[in-house]
Order: sequence, then C-alpha cells, then structure tokens
Amino acid sequence: MSPTYKRILLKLSGEALAGSNKTGIDPETVAEICREIGTVLAMGVEMALVIGGGNIFRGLSGSAKGMERSSADYMGMLATVLNALAVQDMLEKQGYPTRVLSAITMQEVCEPFIRRRALRHMEKGRVVICAAGTGNPYFTTDTTAALRGMELKCDAIIKATKVDGIYDKDPTKFSDAVKFETITYDETLSRHLGVMDATAFALVRDNNVPIIVCRMLGGDIRRAVMGESVGTTVRNA
Repeated sequence: MSPTYKRILLKLSGEALAGSNKTGIDPETVAEICREIGTVLAMGVEMALVIGGGNIFRGLSGSAKGMERSSADYMGMLATVLNALAVQDMLEKQGYPTRVLSAITMQEVCEPFIRRRALRHMEKGRVVICAAGTGNPYFTTDTTAALRGMELKCDAIIKATKVDGIYDKDPTKFSDAVKFETITYDETLSRHLGVMDATAFALVRDNNVPIIVCRMLGGDIRRAVMGESVGTTVRNA
C-alpha cells in the first residue's frame, strides 16, 4: 500500500523531547521519537518538522512573569533551534539526511529558511526541520506549523501529542471525555478545544489542509500517513 499523504508537516511539542523530565532534552526520548519518524520516511514520504521550545523556554510564560513579550518570544525561538539541532543529530545517526532551516539567520549552525531551498531538500529526500518559528514575535510554533505546511505544499499537518486525539474535555481529568473521530475547524474553535491557536487554524481552514492529531509514539504517525482511522482529523465539512 502506498501512503495517502505524500508530503507532510509534522508538529512536535518541545516538552515531548524532555521525556519524563520536565525540562531539557532527553536523548533516549529523542531517539525513540526519531525511530517513529523513520518508519514514515522509510515509505518514501517527504517530511518537514516543526518543533516547539517549551522544554527549554516558553515565550508566553516568560512574558507573563514580567519579561517584555518580544524578548521572551525571541528566546523561545532560539529554544526551538536547540531542539531542531538535537533532532537533526539523532535522525542523521539513524541514517536519515536532514537540514535545519531557521527563520532567524545563524549561518554557523543552520541554513536560512528559503522556501524554494526547503522544497528542493524535500524533493531530494531530506527531512527539513523548520526552526526559530516564523522569525517574528507574537506567533506560536502552531502558527509556524500551519504557515510552513502551506508554503511547502504539504498534504496534511500531523500534530503528534501525548494523547490519541481531540476530546471534548481533558481525558486525563475526566473519565467521561468523548473523543472526536473528525471535527471541523469552526467547531474546534467554537468549542475552545485548544488544539492549535486561532491564527494557525485560520491558515489551514482557508486552504483546507487536514490536521491530524494523534499520539507521538506507538506507530500512530505512520498509520495516519497511510490514511488509517487514527486520532482525530480536523477538516472542513
């Protein structure tokens, strides 16, 4: 069977890289995540990655504690570069060629994000890791994922999380939480389900690119790429 989605944007949270720790980067967890990614790459799927920075620094929480918002957001962007380099190192150790493309120029460690260059890397089978957010404050990595997904003509955006989909309320707190198999962009926003921020949703809704929310581990990412019913799919009705 061939994959349903030939080119995907995979969004990972920064906290995921910390593993059982609350902060920092856990090499064993990163290796496990990269093995999951590898099962998708082995099918010939072209992939771009966007990784958050919450395991190192979260701009919004920094500004809430009195730091100027723009400065806090730039610090958060730099945190995503650290995570990108960690994932790049592990993917290449597992035999997958990668390129880190940053929205903030830092030529000693990564390439600048240039859309045509990113597309060319993906066409050559390299994993493109998009770092430093959009390069602008006040935008989240969710918005970055939506923006890069549109720019790179991805067939789907897969948001890999610790839970197996979108629920009407927090499944870790409520035993009667109900999982959605599919849901529209508008309903997700009206219910305030917090899957992605409103800016990100506006981008994908206008371009009708499906968002698949699934577990990060356990093979769900691969199954989602194959078009199997896994997690929750967000799309227009």
